[in-house]
Amino acid sequence: MSNIREVSRVAGVSIATVSRALSHPEKVSKEALAKVNAAIEKVKYRPNMMARNFRAVRAYSIVVLVPNISNLFFATVIRGIEDAAQQKGYSVLLGDTRDSIARERDYTKLVETRQADGILQLRPHVPGESLEPEADIPMVSTCGCEDTPYPSVRIDNAGAAGEIVQYLIGQGHRRIGVLAGLRDNPHSRDRLRGYREALHKADIPYDPDLLVNGDFTMGSGLMAASHFARMKNRPTAIFSMNDEMAIGCIQGLKSAGIRVPEDMSITGFDDIEFARYSDPPLTTVAQPAEELGRIGFNTLLELIEGQELQQTETVLPYEFIVRKSTPALS
Repeated sequence: MSNIREVSRVAGVSIATVSRALSHPEKVSKEALAKVNAAIEKVKYRPNMMARNFRAVRAYSIVVLVPNISNLFFATVIRGIEDAAQQKGYSVLLGDTRDSIARERDYTKLVETRQADGILQLRPHVPGESLEPEADIPMVSTCGCEDTPYPSVRIDNAGAAGEIVQYLIGQGHRRIGVLAGLRDNPHSRDRLRGYREALHKADIPYDPDLLVNGDFTMGSGLMAASHFARMKNRPTAIFSMNDEMAIGCIQGLKSAGIRVPEDMSITGFDDIEFARYSDPPLTTVAQPAEELGRIGFNTLLELIEGQELQQTETVLPYEFIVRKSTPALS
């Protein structure tokens, strides 16, 4: 069965342009409209006209799909979304999806039944395991990843991870462990790519034995610490793919008699509020969490209002913050 993504590919235009051609053809150039109509006929795509007509009246609310409602980083992103939504008279409905596409589809029914006008997706897109774009459902990815097939707002995860690892190498570390997130998570893959590229630039061979997978929770960081502690040839530093795992790992290492940072340095990612108050304070990458939320909402609002997007991908700057968890290797 054909979908809007297939129409976009055949027409050679963005998914946002296809969506606009279907809902507001007067706002699309004649050339683009002709390409979209030709592609629709070629792939035999039939938009859900009933759903589109049913949603002609706005609900002035949006759905935010949250993969882990207890994640502290997502809590800050949601604060940015709510601040921006309130300014525009919109309410925010939170959907705790628990990384489940079935639960995501359940929440999209709120848009299909006119209880909400669009969706902000906080889970990075995984082909075949995430919601795919549909012309009848305005959707934006915030905290997204590369190659998202609909409008997205994100940071350069690979570049940020590479900067962290380059810093650790500059501090004298050659054996650097990595505490990764969920194996198939695009953020994990991008950050691992940045880690490996930084090692390659420094002529340090990649050692898969130094990688431990967690699930972005403090508990998984605590369990990873016991693995690192048992290693005969321990790393002198650990790059953790988020702050929560790093904080859990610090506690686990200390319980095993390993001093942080004297025996082992550790870095995080995200700069959640607790990162500066951990013991020791955590070197990390600060994502502009509230800004990700604000821009994500404003981009979604443009789609809801049928506006032409200036760009379908927004990459925001990050900040590398050095604290006491990463002294120079003595």
